[in-house]
Amino acid sequence: MIENTTKRRLAGGETLAGSFFRYPVGTLAEFMALGGWDFLVLDAEHGGLQPRDVEDLSRACELHGTTPIVRVTANEPSTILRFLDAGAHGVQIPWVESGAAAEAAVQAAKYQPRGSRGLAATRSAGFGIQAPYGDYVRQSNRETLLVAQIESAEGAANIEDIVDNDAIDVIFIGPTDLSNALGHVGCPSHPDVRAAIDRITEITLASDKALGAFVGNAADALAWRDRGARYLCTGFEGLMAGAIRDYLEAVRTTEGAST
Repeated sequence: MIENTTKRRLAGGETLAGSFFRYPVGTLAEFMALGGWDFLVLDAEHGGLQPRDVEDLSRACELHGTTPIVRVTANEPSTILRFLDAGAHGVQIPWVESGAAAEAAVQAAKYQPRGSRGLAATRSAGFGIQAPYGDYVRQSNRETLLVAQIESAEGAANIEDIVDNDAIDVIFIGPTDLSNALGHVGCPSHPDVRAAIDRITEITLASDKALGAFVGNAADALAWRDRGARYLCTGFEGLMAGAIRDYLEAVRTTEGAST
């Protein structure tokens, strides 16, 4: 297993930039990695990615030092197992709502003695020929990154219990689902939603966990960085849409001015 540079750098206090990515196209993932992203979150929850896709996308990321992390469809052991076996260096778990849910994710992602993940000669284990299983298990438990996504009223209410789990590395705020759960769909600036976000932020920053946030643009990223977030993740589509709009607006404005 390759060293998880994102986990190491977060532990060292660095701020990292990543992007969600949900396309089963290795060439496009390699292009993204060449662009310099610290990590890509391969999105199986809101995309159609399967373990076979994550295997190829992880290879593309690894070529250029970008950490492949998979957002799984559910906090369910066999699901987490298959995506990690494919070679992702970490998992982002949606809808973590309690300390028990956080521990369930840890049990699914870590091997004995910390967890109960099944062991086999998969890609993550070097197909059983790269190193002895004992060495691999120790390295995997050390290197696998765990991100708990908080996106419900229950998750916000139970954030202390979630943060207390020693094996969780990042607490990630999901503002869209959080606003929906609190009855203010698409309004993360509503006072109720902001209060929940503030609570998650305050408790996470007082812990040894890195705070993660979804950012729509560079201004959002800088604002969250100033608040203390260090795992900054944007959306590929949002970046592309903004670049397309800016380009077409500039081209069409110039054309209109010259006629």
